[in-house]
Amino acid sequence: MFIKEEDKVLVFYSNEKNWLIKVNKGKELHTHLGYVKHENIIGKEYGSFVESSLGKRFWLLKPNICDLYLRMKRKTQIVYPKDSGFIVVKTGLSPGMRVVEAGTGSGVLTATLANLVRPNGHIYSYEVREDFYNLAKENLTKLGLLDYVTLYNRDIKEGIDIKDADLAILDLPDPWNVVNVIWEALKPSSMLVALTPNVNQVEKLTLELNKKFVNIESFEILLREWEIRKDMSRPKVRMIAHTAYVTFARKVLTDCL
Repeated sequence: MFIKEEDKVLVFYSNEKNWLIKVNKGKELHTHLGYVKHENIIGKEYGSFVESSLGKRFWLLKPNICDLYLRMKRKTQIVYPKDSGFIVVKTGLSPGMRVVEAGTGSGVLTATLANLVRPNGHIYSYEVREDFYNLAKENLTKLGLLDYVTLYNRDIKEGIDIKDADLAILDLPDPWNVVNVIWEALKPSSMLVALTPNVNQVEKLTLELNKKFVNIESFEILLREWEIRKDMSRPKVRMIAHTAYVTFARKVLTDCL
């Protein structure tokens, strides 16, 4: 695949030094390793390289969804790939699913969900803060995913009209207060997922979930990268440790409890 004007390119020098650009004639990428003219990138194939003005070799990679959303504008703490990836596998998220989300934030998790449920699925996402709502809309538009998302600038606690949703994901400070709303929106046996930073929140949520949900599980996911060198491999000093507790539960019919 050859790079055209307006294409996005991940200009890669190393894991620590790489730049996401949108290619336009007349523009230049300036780095401490030299500069690269965009016109020298146009027409090259993804996976090839270009040399900077200082003779450094930059690889031209096609960005994936993770490259894109980790560089999205943000005003909030994002849901990290280690957590969102686990949510995707644990819930069986797939094309065609209808998902209710509360706590859109900057739209990073929303983008992940929308990318996976398209073309026939849809995300219904609620955000109470107008500035976060506007930022999420901007980010989703840039990613070309807004057609698969309906954004609401209001509090989900006010109630929702959505019924028979396949999944609900909550990123709220008080998810226990919307358990009843989500129960009404979900299909029987469908899953609720909640992200909470503090274990006290997990406890309070679980007490409420016990009234209408089963198969309740909570996890904390820690991610540690390794530095690999001949005869000197070791864990990296820094790691992505605690970001959130992730709680899963399945809806059951309350008259059967």
